[in-house]
Amino acid sequence: MNADSIKNAVQQQFGSAAAAYASSPVHQKGVDLTAMLEIARPQAHWTILDAGCGAGHTGLAFAPHVAQVVACDLTPSMLEQMQRLAAEKGLTNVVTREADVEQLPFEDASFDLVVSRLSAHHWPHPETALREFARVLKPGGAFILSDIVGSEDYAADTFLQTLELVRDPSHVRDYCISEWMTFLQGAGFALEVMLNFDVPLHFGAWLQRINTSAVHAQALRSLFAGAPAAMKALYNLPDEIADDEFEFMIYGAVIRGTRK
Repeated sequence: MNADSIKNAVQQQFGSAAAAYASSPVHQKGVDLTAMLEIARPQAHWTILDAGCGAGHTGLAFAPHVAQVVACDLTPSMLEQMQRLAAEKGLTNVVTREADVEQLPFEDASFDLVVSRLSAHHWPHPETALREFARVLKPGGAFILSDIVGSEDYAADTFLQTLELVRDPSHVRDYCISEWMTFLQGAGFALEVMLNFDVPLHFGAWLQRINTSAVHAQALRSLFAGAPAAMKALYNLPDEIADDEFEFMIYGAVIRGTRK
């Protein structure tokens, strides 16, 4: 699948799911979102970019602390949700823009900080996006990423990527820490892993949020039920799958890259 096909799939998949992501507890809050704010130490005069903003929870968390948040996403309905949430919160310093993170419509050195949360696993070419972030950042600016990360263990990584892709056909990859290190260094960033965190997911809500088809939902139940013992232990899967009312675990990281 080429990059344009992937991006079209993202727009189709998330266009109808935007309202669900606006109200999703996983996206509304989390230890990673709190950590991003603490790591960034936002300043009142800053202009920041929320790249791949989705329903906008990250940019909205930063907005009270900075002069302006510019939020971009491929999916117009996601931007509409962010505008709605900003209005509900009384935030007037948020601007949305339909844009591709791999081809940003912004001038060089426009932003003090770029942030992205739970979006990068949909990027076909993260190294291209990172070069764009480096371009639009002011000298010494930083990029702070929070996303699900893949495993350096091949078997565990294959299991995770399979789950993600069966649930959501627009999924590209949960990139490993070693991959992010290569991408960031190649784009001229000095990398620090600031936080590793657990992401507990309710199986039924996880499927419902993205409107997973009945056929794919059943395939996931079979994958979970038939998982090897090592995978069940790693991802905290129940021994038996009786219904959709169970939680499992995947893992994320908050990474800071400082522009050299």
